[in-house]
Amino acid sequence: MSTVKISKKIFIKGTIECKTGLHIGGSDQTLSIGGVDNVIVRNPITNTPYIPGSSIKGKIRSLMEKFYGLGPNAEGNNTIYVPPKDEINSDGVKIGMIFGVPAESERISPTRLFVRDAFLTDESKKDLEQLETDLPYSEVKTEVTINRVMSKANPRQMERVPAGTKFNFEFVVNIYKINDKDDDEKELLNEIFKGMSLLQDDYLGGSGSRGYGKVKFHIEKLAHKTEDTYKSLSEEQNYDFAIPEELK
Repeated sequence: MSTVKISKKIFIKGTIECKTGLHIGGSDQTLSIGGVDNVIVRNPITNTPYIPGSSIKGKIRSLMEKFYGLGPNAEGNNTIYVPPKDEINSDGVKIGMIFGVPAESERISPTRLFVRDAFLTDESKKDLEQLETDLPYSEVKTEVTINRVMSKANPRQMERVPAGTKFNFEFVVNIYKINDKDDDEKELLNEIFKGMSLLQDDYLGGSGSRGYGKVKFHIEKLAHKTEDTYKSLSEEQNYDFAIPEELK
């Protein structure tokens, strides 16, 4: 029986800067706001835009698959090719280790990379509040598509986060010891940084071919907690949360 243990957690923190306008689509239920055709995703409590972790992780994974030339699987659908158990050094396994593998896969591997939702920095929130933007914390860009048969213009409005806006991001990388064999920490981080670089040279969100979604990562902190860090915690030490007196 195989054993799986977490030996370390690595935290990659920093900001994502929008170099051009960013559009990540929100719910159709908000289409009535200002008559905008395509709205952005917002925090329902604060009404501020944010970048879902799934959007960041999904885009990086998609780019990594294309980088390694991983196409549709044998069934012809668009899920990543997951190699058999004996192909332990293939690029498919490497990506599967980092991002996870389908539940029906023969190869069971815990996901190494977790991506948190990215929320506005306090500085960007303050700057956007002071600007007279079209909608709260966002701008509206009108685009025109041409019906080539009728030669008729069809205007549409796209909501997007203005260029220069910054979001706080956090990646958590789990380093595992499986059957007494440690993950190659350096290799995993290198692959993640490679994916971040690919994203910077591509786009995030929608309408990338029309100039949207150019972003830049600014890594401000690289920290870790080891197995020993968690083992050493006790009542006398400070946890990252408060414990009610009646529970001590």
